Formats: sequence, C-alpha cells, structure tokens
Amino acid sequence: MRTAYSVETVRAAERALMARLPEGALMQRAAAGLAAACADVLRGRGRVYGARIVLLVGSGDNGGDALYAGARLARRGAGVRAVLTAPGRAHAGGLAALLAAGGRVTDGPADAAGDGPADADVVADAWGGHVDLVVDGVTGIGGRGGLRPGAAALVRAFAATGAPLLAVDLPSGVEADTGEVLGDAVRADATVTFGTYKPGLLVDPAAELAGALRLVDIGLDPELPAVPDLEALQYADVAALLPVPGGGSDKYRRGVVGVVAGSARYPGAAVLAVSGALRGGAGAVRYVGPGADAVIARHPETLVHTGPPSKAGRVQAWVVGPGLGDGAEAAGAVDDVLATDVPVLVDADGLRLLDAAAVRARTAPTVLTPHAGEAAALLGVAREEVEAGRLAAVRELAARHRATVLLKGSTTLVAASTGDAPVRVNPTGTAWLATAGSGDVLSGLIGSLLAAGLAPRDAASVGAHLHGLAARLAADGAPVAAQDVAEAIPAAWRDVGA
Repeated sequence: MRTAYSVETVRAAERALMARLPEGALMQRAAAGLAAACADVLRGRGRVYGARIVLLVGSGDNGGDALYAGARLARRGAGVRAVLTAPGRAHAGGLAALLAAGGRVTDGPADAAGDGPADADVVADAWGGHVDLVVDGVTGIGGRGGLRPGAAALVRAFAATGAPLLAVDLPSGVEADTGEVLGDAVRADATVTFGTYKPGLLVDPAAELAGALRLVDIGLDPELPAVPDLEALQYADVAALLPVPGGGSDKYRRGVVGVVAGSARYPGAAVLAVSGALRGGAGAVRYVGPGADAVIARHPETLVHTGPPSKAGRVQAWVVGPGLGDGAEAAGAVDDVLATDVPVLVDADGLRLLDAAAVRARTAPTVLTPHAGEAAALLGVAREEVEAGRLAAVRELAARHRATVLLKGSTTLVAASTGDAPVRVNPTGTAWLATAGSGDVLSGLIGSLLAAGLAPRDAASVGAHLHGLAARLAADGAPVAAQDVAEAIPAAWRDVGA
C-alpha cells in the first residue's frame, strides 16, 4: 500500500522525530537520500565526477536539503552551483557546507518583481547553460500558491537548458495537501520525497508535474498515524481482494449482478456494461432494458428481462445508468433500482436522474461513478473547479450523498460514504483510456465485484485498478476501444493475481 499524509501530520511527525535525534540529523538523512537520487540520475547520463549541477534554492528547509545534498555531490567531484531565489534567507548551515565543499553560490531574482540578475545571465554563468542536472529546492511542503514571478522565470530559464529537473519533496508551486496548481509551478522529471508521500504527489493536476517518484526513508514511519489521508492499492493489495470461487461455488453463490443500461439510441452502452460485468467475478449477469437483442448477440450467456428491474429476479447488486437516456422510463428504472435493498452503482445518465435524498435514505450501499462534468453538475459548480480540486470534490460528493464515490479522470479517486477512511488513489491507467464507452465497462466491472461480495470502497478501488491495467495491456502504446479494454480484463486479473 502506498500512503500519503497531510502537511500538518508530516510536520507533527517530523517534530516528534527531531526531538529524539541530534540537531540537524533529520536534514542530513534527507540530504543523503537526495544526493543518492541525484547521483543515480547523473550516472544515467555519464558519471557524477565532473557533472554540472544547478541547485535552485529557496528560503526554507527544502532549500537546506538541496544545499547539503549539493555539498555531498561536490565532495564527489561534481561542479555544483546554488542559485538563491531568496538571497540572504537561504539555510545558513547548508550554504556553509556547500561552500566548504567547493560549491559556488549565485544570487537569483531578489523578490517577486524579479529584480536582480537577469535570468539569461544567471544561466550563462552556470557553465554557459551546459548543465547536467537542475535540482528544484525553491519551496517545500509549506509553500502556498504558485511560484513568485522571479523564481518562475528562473525555473523556465533552466528548464530550457534541457537538463533533467529533480524536485525536492514536491515540485515547487504545487499544493501539497490537495494536488491543486494555483499558479506557476515546476514540471519535474522526477521528485524525491521524504518520509512519506504527500497527497499532491498522487493527485492531478500536481501529480502530472511530479514525474517519477522516489521515497526516501528518514525514519518517520513510527511517528505517523495508522490511518493516512490517502492511499493507493498496489498489486498485492488488489490480489488479496479479488473474489475467488471455491469448490462448492455455483453461478448464484458467486453472485448475480443486474445491469440496467442502454436505450434505442445507445444500445452499445448496454453491451459494454454487460461486457465489464461478465469479467468482474460474479457468477451471472442479469440484463434489463431495451438493448437485449444487442446484448444477447454479443453475450449469449446473459440473462435478459424486459423490466422493470424489481421484477427481473434476484440479484446481489445493480448497475444503472450507462446510455439509459433521460425519459420517464429511464427515470423510473433509476428509482426502482434505488428502492432495492442491495448495493447499487449509479453511472452516466443515472447520475442526472437520481434523487439525492433517495440515495441518502438508502440502507444498502450506493456507489456513484461520475466524471468531472457529472460531478460538477451534482455539486452545482463549474467543471473546472472539480478538475482543479479533485480531492475536495470527491470528498464533498461522498459526504453530500452518503455514498461511495469514484471520481473518474486522469487521477481516479475513491471516497467512502463516511469520512473515517482514506481517499484511495488509483495508480493504473493510460491516456488512451479516454475513449467512448470505457466508463460503461468500468461500471459493469465494479457492479460485478459488488455482487461477488466486495465492500463498496474495495469494489470501486479494485475495479478501477483492473480497468486501468486492462487499458494499458490493451493499448500497449496505441489507440484502444472500450471493448478492447473489457476483453483485456482477464489478462489484468491474471497479472495482478500472479
């Protein structure tokens, strides 16, 4: 399990650890890990000895980590130059260590207006701009808002050299707790973070700026709470949750999932939702809706019924909404499903037709799976607000509807119906997954996992993980269709369970 903690929690843990360590020991641990990561990057480009390194150094401990790491690299024969984005306020001990090791120090822009040496002059002064590595130590986890104009211009100037850029703890300018990007920010090739991941490293749009992540152990684990703010399932976690039939299982004991999807206009949505459901671990799929002919033509093993859902036969979970349309019959189907006493997943058109009060009143679990636009409509805000603040949006949706919410997107998030469990971040997927019908497959897959007995948060998390992995396998670097994703689910299942 990969876990992340808020800035406040990390700060408290650091204070508790520092109280038991010699002064400066924690920073030295971080600097050692950072220097090792820098050395790995440099070895990939040649060697550490003789490499040319630029440290962009701010006023906080983040800059101190960079300076001490630079001193270690200078002692190994690298040329190290620190450019101070806050002259006169850099970490004094780190500066002294770098100078003692043979490093050099240059003042960068002096304030938010960008007064001070011209950016081009600063870059030219660093080996004529022929740099092997740039280290971002401008702001740390305590930073708020985007980079100041002078620092932003300096970052852009050094990024233009083409040297790899490694961020210290997190890219400067991003919000550590939320993943928001409220102004100019560093786009890193890699980020070295200390003690634990921070939410902003796992949640877009900030996560997209972090590059490859490397966690440095500084001994913080014993000081951190047992329950993190965010968590991401890894293969072993997903494998432990996959439903596996026993010797005495039959199709009904394994669970039956009902799918209410499709319409005369969108019969394909029914096929895709059933495709996902058939591969999700339940023993049988019961389909209700006008797409029965299309469903049977593609999946003859499906049990079909003309409806209403409550008359279709016993199921252990329902999926309702994909391609359903917005007429009275569709609305009635959503109401009928929400009135049942089994877990229900609502997606797509079903999200527009649901009665929030009816969802809150349910005693059985409900899972909502909106994309950003649907989430914005449910919250009554602009889509851009949801995309910029995904964590806040998924938590608010879950609290408002008393439901488990899976917010789809470049970072898929799962929030439980109560606030006592960490939000889960899905680590799998590919940009090729942004294709018509892929969400219908995901809905069917999660619904099947619900019918097989998984708890709502687990079903949503496992479904998203398998769906993202199946998309990677199906795409393999090329465009992919939703049906391709459905057909790759068994391979993803085997890959996780191996």
